[in-house]
Amino acid sequence: MYVKTTARKTKSGPVRYLHLAHNQWDPVAGRSVPKILYGFGREDQLDRDAVKRLVGSLARLLDPADALAATAGADLEFLESRPLGGTFTLDALWKRLGIDAVLKGLDATPRRGRPRGVEVTERVLFGLVANRALAPSSKLAAADWINHDVHIDGLPETSDDACYRAMDWLNDVRERLEAGVFHQVANLLNLEVDLLFFDTTSTYFELEDPDPPVDRDEHGHVLPTDGPENDAHGDGSGGASEAANSVGFRTYGKSKDSRDDLPQIVIGMAVTRDGIPVRVWCWPGNTNDSKLIRQVKDDMRDWTLSKIVWVADRGFSPDANRRYLRQGDHAYIIGEKLRSDSVEIKAALSRQGRYTDIAENMRVKEVKVSETERFVICHNPDAAERDAHIRAQLVAQLEELIAGSDTLPIMKRGELRGLISTKPGLNRYLRVTPGGLLRIDKARMKTEANLDGKYLLRCSDPHLPAADIALGYKQLLEVERGWRDMKQILDLRPVYHRLEERIRAHVVLCWLALLLIRIIETSTDDTWHNVRRHLDRLHAGTFTGPTGVFRQRTELSKPQRDLLARLDIPAPKQIIELAPASR
Repeated sequence: MYVKTTARKTKSGPVRYLHLAHNQWDPVAGRSVPKILYGFGREDQLDRDAVKRLVGSLARLLDPADALAATAGADLEFLESRPLGGTFTLDALWKRLGIDAVLKGLDATPRRGRPRGVEVTERVLFGLVANRALAPSSKLAAADWINHDVHIDGLPETSDDACYRAMDWLNDVRERLEAGVFHQVANLLNLEVDLLFFDTTSTYFELEDPDPPVDRDEHGHVLPTDGPENDAHGDGSGGASEAANSVGFRTYGKSKDSRDDLPQIVIGMAVTRDGIPVRVWCWPGNTNDSKLIRQVKDDMRDWTLSKIVWVADRGFSPDANRRYLRQGDHAYIIGEKLRSDSVEIKAALSRQGRYTDIAENMRVKEVKVSETERFVICHNPDAAERDAHIRAQLVAQLEELIAGSDTLPIMKRGELRGLISTKPGLNRYLRVTPGGLLRIDKARMKTEANLDGKYLLRCSDPHLPAADIALGYKQLLEVERGWRDMKQILDLRPVYHRLEERIRAHVVLCWLALLLIRIIETSTDDTWHNVRRHLDRLHAGTFTGPTGVFRQRTELSKPQRDLLARLDIPAPKQIIELAPASR
């Protein structure tokens, strides 16, 4: 049984007709002759849906393997299968947010350093962002991943050189990119930016020596040099001196990863109340937190934002910072150190008042200390029990250490005192008598007990309710979650780069990846880990045959359909790509 084709000549030209036929033996003619079983009509008017239904109905009579072989044909060859779901979803969101349009629009005017193909560069940058979100690796490994392990629309292949060139250009345009992306995302998602949370972290590098010092401005950017003639040292450092603003990018500082023995950089991030990261900054590794928030406020001044309440941790609370944040119509909520010598802090903690419950494990009270600032004491009963338990363990350990120390020689007792001084938790509760004896500081224990489960907030907004001040500060955890995801999911570290420009570009790529996955998490109300697991099961199979090469996706599972529906992303086409046989 086969499909027979006949042709007729008409006034408008030749017309082909299709028939279902089979050969039947004719004893009179002594040969096989075709017998027409069914006429499909004109080829240009063929009901292809009806043919598909017929083929499907016949295929059910065969085993699955035989049906696949029969419908595929002997000349159809399966080449490979690549994950599609993750890159397709990220790309759809990338384009909906207009990040591709922002990148392409940054260099509408030709200029020196502009990439020859901005469209290609945009695709390479998306590939690098997708790599951070799905399979974090070095740029060399990312290029191999793009070429062999995943399907990205518009980027069949790339090279590590193309990745590096794209990163160099990204570093040049990063400030305009951040502003453009913020406005695109804010308009599309109607972001609430009345509260902006800011915090910093550090990331270290496995280096034997820090970077050589170079002259920098107050924002940590390298100052331009006129050439070797201005090199004061004659060593190519561009005139770097021993001045306070002369420092290498990867240098020693106070590590938030407890790796003070390794060079590091400092990274800052501003996040909305919904956890959407809106901007990142990078500074040399020895930069002090207390000055950074002023630069952050200046950098975001041109973004035409309305009133903002800055929310920051206690590392940003010096008087100069608070005065700076209040300029214009802005305000702040800043955590304060409870163990402070400040007169205001001591007065706030000593004031009496009744707490108001605002959540299951949170109660607050506002105390009047200043005419220009408000102080809110927050108390967490669960945290108070935990603090008391930890203190009891520390005191028990300290008592065990100093037991019998009265009988020790003065020299040995001094050695024990020195050992305890290296343990801040124990040293806090140690008292030394005028005679040099070691005792438990009962007064300090009582003072610490009064601080169990408490933290103090300072706010300059006269209208925010105390409950909103406390809950707003509690959302600072969103920034901490962002740092955790950057380091654990997006693999911010290790950084496989040596040049400062590429390290900065690497941080921007991580920020863009975090932006996409955070929007996906807030839209699906699920973690990126679970979402990625479902999306990775959606594949694109590549086939080749007489008509060319094509890619076809696997059928969508229910979790995949539900995820795409919650993200309002249409399902990918069944046939993803079709190319002629000459390909």
